[in-house]
This record gives sequence, structure tokens and C-alpha cells, in this order.
Amino acid sequence: MTHPVAVIFDMDGVIINSNPPHKIALRQFCEKYGYKLSDEELVNKIYGRTNKEWIATLFGKPLTATELSTYGEEKEKIFREIYKKDMIALPGLENFLKKLEENKIPKAIGTSAPRSNVNFVLDELHLKKYFEIILDESNVQHGKPNPEIYLKVAARLQFPPEHCIVFEDSLSGVAAAQAAGSKVVGVTTTHSKEELAHTDFVIDDFVGLDPVELIAAIY
Repeated sequence: MTHPVAVIFDMDGVIINSNPPHKIALRQFCEKYGYKLSDEELVNKIYGRTNKEWIATLFGKPLTATELSTYGEEKEKIFREIYKKDMIALPGLENFLKKLEENKIPKAIGTSAPRSNVNFVLDELHLKKYFEIILDESNVQHGKPNPEIYLKVAARLQFPPEHCIVFEDSLSGVAAAQAAGSKVVGVTTTHSKEELAHTDFVIDDFVGLDPVELIAAIY
């Protein structure tokens, strides 16, 4: 390792493979209000973005902060009800987190999800003990692909963004991490290896992944 490195995890599609239940919840929410979105529209307009951004775009009119919060939590309650009984961490994740701790590599979460979902996921999977630094949608004004979330997480870690490795599954998330100047590991839960070829490293899951070897391969 030529210099200290920190690791930042997105949540949806990285810690959990949550896009299938999110897609169901999104469709149910959108159809309730008279909107039908194609898979392409979900990828290009919603994935990786904060609720307050995509909901305002969906309705096509200005909404108050209270309205955005209410609509967002309505959609997330649908997601949590769908996913609770089936939720598991991505294979190999907890072992990888333990290896990061063994090697004294700092880690954090930077997600577009609301805090209610973050707490739901980390509490259900008993992973909260691994993360002292967690930034969610409430910590940023601009969602991905804007780099704000990753710049702020890097600052909280007290690491230059260039010395941070971000695990991302969405194209907007990859763009955000790259715009921040960070290295990116693409996770193939949402996009194929070919679609993530512009990242620094691509994985299907965390099984057998060694952080020291990963850092050497990327840097």
C-alpha cells in the first residue's frame, strides 16, 4: 500500500441487492399516482438519486418539503414491507468488513437512501457496529451523479477523495464517485460487467475479496 486508503460503501445494490424490491415498490408507488415508468426510466431517472429529486421530477411540479418527505416515506414503507423477510447482505460482505478492521482500513457509508432505510438495513443485518460514519440523503443538497455525498464522506473520514475507494452499483453513483476523484469498484447487482468497465475494478460480490490485494490492484 503506497498510502493510507479509506473505503466508502453505497448501500442499495452494494450492502444489499435491493434493486428488485425497490423496483416493485417504485412501480406500486408510481402507478398509485398515475405514472408508469419503463426499466430504462428507472435507471436513468431514479436509481442513485435522492427521493426529493426523483419525486419532484415524477410529479412535474414544485412540492413542499413536507410533501416530498411524506411521499418519500410512503414509497420506502412499501419497500421495507416487501423486503424485510428476504433481506440478506451481499455474499462475503461481513467477512470483507472484518478484514478491513483487521487491516485498520477506515470505512463509511455514503448513500442516497433516507435514514429510515439505512437504520432498517443495518439493524436487520446487524451491521451497524461496523460503521461509525454514515451519510444519507439528509446530508446533501444534491444527489448522485453530483459528487457531494462522496466529497462529504471523504471529509468526515479525513481522507482526500483520491485516497478513497467507493463501492457502487449504479451508473449515477459511479459518476458521482469519479467526479469526486475517488477510485471506484463496480458491483454488478444493477449493471453488467461490461456496463461497469469504466470503473477501476468490478466484482459480483465480496466473496474472497481481500482489501490489501484490492488496493494493490487499483493503485
